Amino acid sequence: MTVPPEELRPAAATPPAPSFPPITRERWRELALGVLRKSGVEAGSPEEALAATTYDGVTVAPLYDPSDLPGDPGLPGAAPYTRGSRPVSGSWDVRQRHETADPEAVLADLENGVTSLWLALAPEDLPRALDRVHLELVSVTLEAGERTREAAESLFALAARKAGSAEAASAALTGTLGADPLAHHARTGTSAAASAPRGGDGTEAGAEGGHRDGGLAVAVDLARRCVAEFPGLRAMVVDATPYHDAGGSDAEELGCSIATGVAYLRALTDGGLTLEQAFGQLEFRYAATADQFLTIAKLRAARRLWARVAEACGVSGAAGSGSAQDGSAQDGSAQDGSGEAGRRAAPGRQVQHAVTSSAMMTARDPWVNMLRTTVACFAAGVGGADAVTVQPFDARLGLPDAFSRRIARNTQSLLVEEAGVARVTDPAGGSFYAERLTEDLAVRAWEWFQEIERAGGMAAALDSGLVADRLAVTRERRAANIARRRDPVTGVSEFPNLTEKLPVRAPRPGAGTGAGTGPGSGPSPDGAERPAGGLPRVAYAQEFEALRDLADARDERPSVFLATIGPVAAHTARASFAANLFQAGGVATVLSGPETDPGRIAAAFAASGTPVACLCSSDRLYGEHAEAVAAALRAAGARKVWLAGKGSYAGVDAALYAGCDALAVLRETFDDLEVAR
Repeated sequence: MTVPPEELRPAAATPPAPSFPPITRERWRELALGVLRKSGVEAGSPEEALAATTYDGVTVAPLYDPSDLPGDPGLPGAAPYTRGSRPVSGSWDVRQRHETADPEAVLADLENGVTSLWLALAPEDLPRALDRVHLELVSVTLEAGERTREAAESLFALAARKAGSAEAASAALTGTLGADPLAHHARTGTSAAASAPRGGDGTEAGAEGGHRDGGLAVAVDLARRCVAEFPGLRAMVVDATPYHDAGGSDAEELGCSIATGVAYLRALTDGGLTLEQAFGQLEFRYAATADQFLTIAKLRAARRLWARVAEACGVSGAAGSGSAQDGSAQDGSAQDGSGEAGRRAAPGRQVQHAVTSSAMMTARDPWVNMLRTTVACFAAGVGGADAVTVQPFDARLGLPDAFSRRIARNTQSLLVEEAGVARVTDPAGGSFYAERLTEDLAVRAWEWFQEIERAGGMAAALDSGLVADRLAVTRERRAANIARRRDPVTGVSEFPNLTEKLPVRAPRPGAGTGAGTGPGSGPSPDGAERPAGGLPRVAYAQEFEALRDLADARDERPSVFLATIGPVAAHTARASFAANLFQAGGVATVLSGPETDPGRIAAAFAASGTPVACLCSSDRLYGEHAEAVAAALRAAGARKVWLAGKGSYAGVDAALYAGCDALAVLRETFDDLEVAR
């Protein structure tokens, strides 16, 4: 080299001051508006042209700066816990869910990165699933619905046998018993007050009918027992995923969770627990989606909202600073706060379990789910979740196999160990966007929570239909955006693969009976599972997938003829757009090739054997050839002639374009092709 190496070194450790002139937000607006106008976009401001609005009415601006910061969010491990429940960084709890009593699968998980178990099993299956598990080392979360008491008793008995005594089991067990009567009510329509608390003689006091396990009184009984006998256990879960799975927004999910948590606090304190003990008996569960920023903001907002509840309740230390005993184990154990250290946590510290969204998962092109769950897991970790469950990519197809479980747990291992997501506490903290989004989401959620409270609380809001009606509005808005592909579903509504070979999986327990209520349980064939009157369960891709199923069931795949007018450069963009749209419904496309002669295009159409055609070209060539080509296609027997793009021409029935109702186009095409639906 010609320059001595020492001359390449900076003269001082401090870099030179930048020579760029300062720029203001107003100057940015001027520059951005100029670019937009050159692109043909007329707007009063770049914010007006580029801003988006979430389903909660929160505006997402195209640019954020320090003026958007809502205020001091506090420090990690200190109230209001916006920046995290732990004062120091560290890995979250990797929690895997099991729906069958497969001890080999359980051990494979625990030996390869999983740190806690989520068991959605019948009580009689727990001993088999946990046969070779050291319960003093592994936190266990139960999910048994109406059989929660039986499942808890089964776990207690198993722990006593393994430990040699009830006293030893008491010290060994950590986790959550999973009592969540309001979520069960939301899922199934079963009343949360189905049974009454047990009196001092062990009999049920004040029960109006037969005992039905899983009710609110059972949860209170179990909480009292956890406080008295099992300091490492929580009795209750506040599961917000039923509201997410019913099509709700992020603020609606948050508001329902806070209202449920408050209802449980009332029940627990009425049952004899102190406020501090009642707060310590709750764990919260939220859905993590592929919208990483909304997921991060949702988890941060949830902690802030719960800290506000604790402050309003006047519990000791709710607004104070955190400490090393706020549930963060310094040796890496019980990092979800489920152990004894977690029991000493400040009452306002919300313990969070994030599970990747069921609604976002697809049955078609399921391998794309690996990408969705990776983004969702990243967001959950950055958002500060204490425990994270990644659903296997084949969750919509049935029970996961060993490969899909391995990918699910390795997704978390990669993010923690290789990507280093857990090395920094609250990496989103201080981001103008993340802080503003957290604030706005918390405000919307608190308003919804207050509306539920004014209606008489969560149980009353479920019974009256307030929650169902509110979620239905959001669900319909989301469905309209999905139909118009404004909310794209990769591999389904966008870029479908008609030649895919789907993996075959065994059906999950209760499939087709309405019994499946946990993550991975898909919608019923009509897309809205309402067992016993509960909230519907939707999958965002379900309407497109239903059409794919109908098309795939045909002996010969239905098809549409694409009349590609002019050279390749002129028609490729719109031909690709039209093919992508039709294939989203399982409809194949046949191209005429680059041609302008109406007669030759009509001959190719006749040879295709389909009665539906779509013109594809540029606006200029449409003006020259569209009417003649449409007339030739009509003469050749075309039942329907579409046009890719916007414009009105003689002989053309309708247009398809970016933002059109793709589902309506597909359904109309199915009717024209005489595909029963």
